[in-house]
Amino acid sequence: MILLLRLLLAAASGLLVFASNEPLGWWIAGIVAMGLLYVALMPWGRRPGPGMWSGALIGFLQALVAYLLLLPWIGEFVGNLPYIALAVVCALYALATGAGGVAIARWRFGFLAFPFFYLLVEWARSSFPFGGFSWVRLAWGQVNGPLANLAVWGGPALVTFAAVLVGAALVGLAFRRTRWVALSAALLPLAAGLITGLTVVNRDEPTVGEVEVAAIQGNVPRMGLDFNAQRRAVLANHARVTESLEATPDIVIWPENSSDVNPFTDPQARALIDAAVADVGAPVLVGTITRDEVGPRNTMVVFDPESGPATDPDGYHHKHFLQPFGEYMPMREFFRLFSPYVDQAGNFQPGERDFTVDIGDIVLGVATCYEVAFDPAYRDAVLDGAQLLSTPTNNATFGFTDMTYQQLAMSRMRAIEVDRALVVAATSGVSAIVHPDGSVSQRTGIFEAGTLVETLPLRDSITFAARYGFVVQLALIIIGGVLAVAAVVTTSAFPASRTRRR
Repeated sequence: MILLLRLLLAAASGLLVFASNEPLGWWIAGIVAMGLLYVALMPWGRRPGPGMWSGALIGFLQALVAYLLLLPWIGEFVGNLPYIALAVVCALYALATGAGGVAIARWRFGFLAFPFFYLLVEWARSSFPFGGFSWVRLAWGQVNGPLANLAVWGGPALVTFAAVLVGAALVGLAFRRTRWVALSAALLPLAAGLITGLTVVNRDEPTVGEVEVAAIQGNVPRMGLDFNAQRRAVLANHARVTESLEATPDIVIWPENSSDVNPFTDPQARALIDAAVADVGAPVLVGTITRDEVGPRNTMVVFDPESGPATDPDGYHHKHFLQPFGEYMPMREFFRLFSPYVDQAGNFQPGERDFTVDIGDIVLGVATCYEVAFDPAYRDAVLDGAQLLSTPTNNATFGFTDMTYQQLAMSRMRAIEVDRALVVAATSGVSAIVHPDGSVSQRTGIFEAGTLVETLPLRDSITFAARYGFVVQLALIIIGGVLAVAAVVTTSAFPASRTRRR
């Protein structure tokens, strides 16, 4: 009966993690979720805490509920089986969260140690295998709250750590005698986030100029066309919407796959793009498919009204972080034994780790769609001189699901992390203008054509997270590993009744 109650708390925790993410965006729910998870793992009164196997089950259930609710968009194109499989695989990592968490929660100050270990497991899930799956980091659900401002010091890793610390410390405050320590641990991250938001985030001093940017959302036809005609219609839509612009912006950003027909091999596609670029009279960043001696590439390339398409690496970005099982298929022959969907995956090749393009007179940081979830993308971009950021994306495959809102939350946190304005250009929505404090001044709806035009600041600041974010994360996860080993050793050496000090 006690285990059942713990499992119910774990399931409630998973539900609240989902609620913290967009489109609900109830950031406080993520903190409460971490508190409930810690309660489910800790000893209650004179009762011994759960064993490690029970703890593993608790951790798994909590994560499984969260991911089943967060990731249905995966199944929009490939069906429910791959979506459920991904949720289960991601949740398997939380077996370690629960098992190690049980050992840590038996310590008097376990609520201080648990956030380190939680982050260690999140890092593993976000890194391995095939580059990991960082879409489900706890931090993304904090973008509407004060803890998001801590991204400027340590990126999403520090935000996750802070959210778990506040939640676990509130439990320590309620259940432990070390209440002053617990109260301090709960309040300090919140206070640090508020102070950072007032004193560090989005200051005017690093602004070195302004640029008028237009984001184009051409929309996609929903039915009635074969695949080839659909791709051409998407390109025609973006050209038409660009030509309808009344303003004359400094630069224009089209989405990923806005020209899914290669304009370097297709004269008709090239003519449409050239006409739109000439009409708007400004350089346009176009998302297209290219091919070189390595293979097919997912490419963002600058078309200039005077010089035409970029011919050197400074004018294009080949997507570096490719989506496994989508843009490419790892271990294709092996996975073909289990699923007919394998051969629907692409064979795209990754570009160099270069996330900037020269467009007009500015350096633009580019993280194409899935890349926004990876820490190095925008950090490398600003270290290489990016003054403004862009997230060109194609979310049309995922219909009216939550995917586009979840991705926008990531772009918002990245803007805070590296102190840059950011332009999201999506084929079918949501496109948005994001300011360096993560706020959104304009956005489009889903599956409607539209344009967003705004004058945005150009920045030359280098935040602590941009330069040292990896070091911050590395330090936190190493501490998490050491604490977990120490907790397991002490738990094995002493019965739970002796480690359950009050």
